Amino acid sequence: MPSMMTLPLAMSGRPPLPLRPTPHERDGRQPSDTGGRPHPVPGQHASADATILEALRRVIDEQIGPRQPGAIYQNSDGAFEVIALIRDPQRARDLLKRRCAQWAVIVKDVLRPGAEPFVIGSAWTTSDHLVREAKTVAAGAAGGMH
Repeated sequence: MPSMMTLPLAMSGRPPLPLRPTPHERDGRQPSDTGGRPHPVPGQHASADATILEALRRVIDEQIGPRQPGAIYQNSDGAFEVIALIRDPQRARDLLKRRCAQWAVIVKDVLRPGAEPFVIGSAWTTSDHLVREAKTVAAGAAGGMH
């Protein structure tokens, strides 16, 4: 009985099986004169990047809702005054200890006397209700907090 590792003599005289047709995508069989995948041209996708950034900004604004410094809102957890709004993603990630945070809100519970401010990252929902609108602050007066 022949071994699985050797071909029987009867099969050794047959021609090799034909290769499948060349696919549209590169699979390594086609000769390559460029040497690899082309790199994007700088500035080529600037308008797409701007569109994506604008869409991300809108999503973040929707998640934050009307929570600006000075606003008071209420939900099932209590009533909270917004002390600061952090829009710097790296600072928000550090404060919330979440790798994907894009923003954070520092709030203080107004129903508990002596309550300490704390950081939250929960999105504004239909169960949140604005009690008092944010105090209007002149542009740039809030520093890096907005």
